[in-house]
Amino acid sequence: MQGFDYHTPTRLIFGEGVVEKLPEVMAQFGRRILLAYGGGSIKKIGLYDKVRELLADFEIYELSGIQPNPKYDPSVLDGVRICKENDIDVILAVGGGSVLDCTKAIATGAKYDGDPWDLISYQAFAADAIPIVDIITLAATGSEYDCGGVISRTETNDKIGYMDAHNFPRVSFLDPTYTFTVSKKQTAAGCADAMNHIMEQYFCEDSTLLNDGFMEAALKSLMIQTRKCLENPGDYTARAEMMLCCTYGCNGIYSLGNSPSGWPCHGIEHALSAYYDITHGEGLAIITPRWMRHILSDRTVDRFVKYGVNVFGISANQDKFAIAHQAIDATYRFFDSIGIPMCLKDVGIDDSRIGEMAHHIAVNEGLEEAWVPLYEDDLVTILTESL
Repeated sequence: MQGFDYHTPTRLIFGEGVVEKLPEVMAQFGRRILLAYGGGSIKKIGLYDKVRELLADFEIYELSGIQPNPKYDPSVLDGVRICKENDIDVILAVGGGSVLDCTKAIATGAKYDGDPWDLISYQAFAADAIPIVDIITLAATGSEYDCGGVISRTETNDKIGYMDAHNFPRVSFLDPTYTFTVSKKQTAAGCADAMNHIMEQYFCEDSTLLNDGFMEAALKSLMIQTRKCLENPGDYTARAEMMLCCTYGCNGIYSLGNSPSGWPCHGIEHALSAYYDITHGEGLAIITPRWMRHILSDRTVDRFVKYGVNVFGISANQDKFAIAHQAIDATYRFFDSIGIPMCLKDVGIDDSRIGEMAHHIAVNEGLEEAWVPLYEDDLVTILTESL
């Protein structure tokens, strides 16, 4: 078991109607608020009006139109400008993980005198950040309980996972009823995203029975609850359990004491959505079983056996490699069964830039240090097999 230094300062307020506590929470941080949100879904479900009503006594500035795979230009830059020009005290992110990821880059960028990309690309390090509060409307990324975010820079095809301890949300409001209207496509993609967060931590060199059990239960829960959510979008119990599984996804709690894995599937998918702007969870679902097949070996097979037996209930009384292949097949079939397109060509990606993306990943993602090292030729193979 590996040593660790762990701290999660985020306060989670979970349950139906918890947004009523918003005024007292926001008042702790100041009166001048940047309200950040995406394409307008929060207006359709009445949450925008509710937030404005609850915060009627505050001074509100708005940043709208934050996209999935949030963009450095314009969203991060616009947010930084608004914060600096108006001396913002606190940022309120309302929406899914992309909105929150974007506000994390804004929060540190607004306290930095140089180009905010310096911070995102780790050329400089933040000394401070504007406090962040969020209201999450999509179960997927877990950004509400971690200090990281992913920011895209379109002109360079960069998509960078940016982590800074200053960017833990101070408070996250989690009301499962706000996810009732999430489309089947985004519900399924959110499940795939969360499952991959767990699998990135599960497939590693050194783990514990405690963490394995936690992650195996979470994977089974996500598969069961996602099916229920797709069948009955208003199933509160299913939405609530799915949301909590996702919330735990990226803050390390699933794998305390485990050795790192390098998060190879995320490293590969970041290029796909940077180059083609595809849905992140769908890209992960496409890549994951191909990555699994590619790294299966005498060294890794026992891990796949445990995964297959404990997550999918595959009989242990078989050849190890037979169990491993069945587990990989079961992973593929689950994603396919919830409506996720399972080939790159189905999301608009052909073979014309495979080599370019593989080189970009090899140079920028450091996957030669992953649990199973991946080099440029490995990446070409995985991407090609995903077509």
